[in-house]
Amino acid sequence: MTRQPETSTFRATTVTAALVAALIAALVLTVRKDGYFTDPAGLSRLYAACWALFAAAAWSLRRVPARHAAALVLAGGVAVAATGLVAAPRTSTDSFRYAWDGRVQAAGISPYDHAPADAALLPYRDSWLFPTGPACGAPDLAAVSEGVCTRINRPAVHTIYPPAGELYFLLVHALSPDDVRHKALQAGGALLAAATTYVLSRILRRRGDPRTAAYWAWCPAVPVEAVNNAHADVLAVLLSVAALGLTVRHRAWGGALLGLATAVKLLPAVLIPGALSGVRRARDAAAVLLPAATVLTALYVPYVLVSHSSVLGYLGGYAEEEGYQDASSGNRYALLRLLLPDPWALPAVIAGMLAVSLYVIRRGDPERPWSGALLVTGTAFLLTTPGYSWYALLLIALVALDGRWEWLGVPVAGAAAYLTSRAFAGAGTVTYAVAALAVVCGWAARRRSDGPHDAGADRAAGRRPGSAPRAFPYLRKATSSSAGEPR
Repeated sequence: MTRQPETSTFRATTVTAALVAALIAALVLTVRKDGYFTDPAGLSRLYAACWALFAAAAWSLRRVPARHAAALVLAGGVAVAATGLVAAPRTSTDSFRYAWDGRVQAAGISPYDHAPADAALLPYRDSWLFPTGPACGAPDLAAVSEGVCTRINRPAVHTIYPPAGELYFLLVHALSPDDVRHKALQAGGALLAAATTYVLSRILRRRGDPRTAAYWAWCPAVPVEAVNNAHADVLAVLLSVAALGLTVRHRAWGGALLGLATAVKLLPAVLIPGALSGVRRARDAAAVLLPAATVLTALYVPYVLVSHSSVLGYLGGYAEEEGYQDASSGNRYALLRLLLPDPWALPAVIAGMLAVSLYVIRRGDPERPWSGALLVTGTAFLLTTPGYSWYALLLIALVALDGRWEWLGVPVAGAAAYLTSRAFAGAGTVTYAVAALAVVCGWAARRRSDGPHDAGADRAAGRRPGSAPRAFPYLRKATSSSAGEPR
């Protein structure tokens, strides 16, 4: 009588594993293709194939029993992350700045004091980061002086990265063998990506079903951006996930980790409203905010004391360069600018973010701070339409925690804005519009299937507000089919 369920379980597990294997093969081809400058359309097609395989694998996973799914997610996550190691960074040069900042700090120099092109740092140059002669003809190199170029982008400006990010660069430099070049940062990215999968799985297993950890573990953006391009955002994501997980029971520890995450990349500051979900008392808010501010300040102070230049570096120039201050100068606020005059875009973003943040703080579920964090972060992406795909790594991790898969259209839109728009003008705006529509449709479908929700009634009935079946409604069938399994 049990043979048929066992056969079905084996079939579902095998199919899912085969889809993950196909995803891994497609990712290897994608990472090895050097087409950012020469064939962005072809690279976009490969990337799209990876996302399609990812979607199929995540859909198939819902039929795999939870006890098998957890191991499959972890093993597949390690293999997926490893695909980012098969080539040098392909679509970003940010990791070269990381390597340079680590090298400069190891020499006892503040990374905020000199731009890479500064003649004062000539003794620390090498042929890897500063090629000469014919090698300078490559499209991803920036000129420094006559016959000298560099792999570091924006070599004439000071670093932009916060202090915890700089400490990470120093640590990687200190632990790396000589002449390891880009591999050290890529290996660090792979370890951090796998650690994030593990932390996600632990949080989800305690609270329900671990399957949605696959949204991070198998997502194509992770090996491309966190590993191959070695973006430090992955460290901020790991700390952010741990922070939100801790905030539920230990506000102070969660706040401290959130401050640390913000000190790696400033983006995790957008998680603060989520961390304050449902907070009613000032002392509860202070329990999160004070440790966060203390950690952030403590990390900045040593750099302030040893630096002769501003520790904010090129932050203001970057915001202006990317059009965040003047909507008419770039591609920011693309969706809002379809509806509003350019001068209204920034005020609309501020008003929209304030409204969503207040809603989350007032109505959010303190048992699920990541739900509010996802709403605030996703809204920020849709309103600002950033053109760098690695920013969305944080959003992907929040989707894995919360289970609302329709938000995954936002990182796809970020990739289209960064890569596909090089071949097809306007691809980013169109994809962001589709992503916004998907979010609205997902919200409407969940509201219709769940009906009116009263958090107070949940508490009165002894249920946890926003419990797992509401967050993962598409898993009901899978969960019921594996009744009796340890969860």
